[in-house]
Amino acid sequence: MTEKLLPTTVVGSYVQPEWLVDRANLKGRLPPRVRALEMWRVDPDLLEDAQNDATLLAIRDMERAGIDIVTDGEVRRESYSNRVATALGGIDIDNPGEAMDRTGHMNPVPRIAGHIVRNRPIEVEDVKFLRANTDRKIKITLPGPFTMTQQAQNDHYDSDEAAAMDYAAAVNEEVRDLFAAGADVVQLDEPYMQARPDVAKQYAVKAINRALEGIDGETAVHICFGYAHVVHERPEGYSFLPELSDCIVKQVSIETGQSGIDLKVLDSLPDKKIILGVLDLSTDEVETPEIVAGRIRRAFDHVSPDRILVAPDCGMKYMRRDVAFGKLKAMCDGAAIVRAEL
Repeated sequence: MTEKLLPTTVVGSYVQPEWLVDRANLKGRLPPRVRALEMWRVDPDLLEDAQNDATLLAIRDMERAGIDIVTDGEVRRESYSNRVATALGGIDIDNPGEAMDRTGHMNPVPRIAGHIVRNRPIEVEDVKFLRANTDRKIKITLPGPFTMTQQAQNDHYDSDEAAAMDYAAAVNEEVRDLFAAGADVVQLDEPYMQARPDVAKQYAVKAINRALEGIDGETAVHICFGYAHVVHERPEGYSFLPELSDCIVKQVSIETGQSGIDLKVLDSLPDKKIILGVLDLSTDEVETPEIVAGRIRRAFDHVSPDRILVAPDCGMKYMRRDVAFGKLKAMCDGAAIVRAEL
């Protein structure tokens, strides 16, 4: 069966309902790196059922919009990273550390107090729930080893690189189980490769390759400029991207909807599929399908259509649900316009 051209997907997150999370709390703080249980509006005894219901809403919205590769919307998470980062052995969750966020502000973070290990599956049940509730391809996301290292206070290892390699080994075990549970795509979120490129050039690719060592499934890595809700200034280009040509990952997720970057940089990734972010999440204005189609077409000078997946920029969780759905629908319709031309 021929693969569909320009399949649509999401970066990871979708809108969490107001009845599930305190959205004022969500929007009024830096993304939590340690647990932030105060964000949940639902009694702990009922929280899992409520998260299941909210996940179903996210899945159905993606299906109605026309998304081909759906996620669980990361509805069960307080942030994209903290659910995994605080579940690993070697982390003292009762005595957090502190580290500089990419915004330049200090933020409580996991404190590495011992050898980092994965003691148990973390997102496997999320994948099983997602697989049981859609017949479309599914993707699950988890934080990558470099970003988790940058979002931690290292009180145990002689170097951050050593910590990153143990994070990578733990991620590798999780990724294997996520594919075994039914995931079609597993994505590592690595925004700090862009935020801290000089450090990333020392060992980020090495850590990602260790995290994906021996993995046969379709893998992706996401690199971004930060949530539009939190980080308002966009650079003219990526400070860390060509380096991923040496990475064994199969898909690379980038943002172009808000930044309007020069896509010539994609010439440096000739062997990767590109998850092309084409929705501007800095505004509630819903793009027309024609605008989306134009943003897709401009990539063709550098990436053949058969290597492109169409997605939003990241941070959809901060949007109103009606706006987020409208943008996804426009994105899918825009992809259909270009697909018909091809």
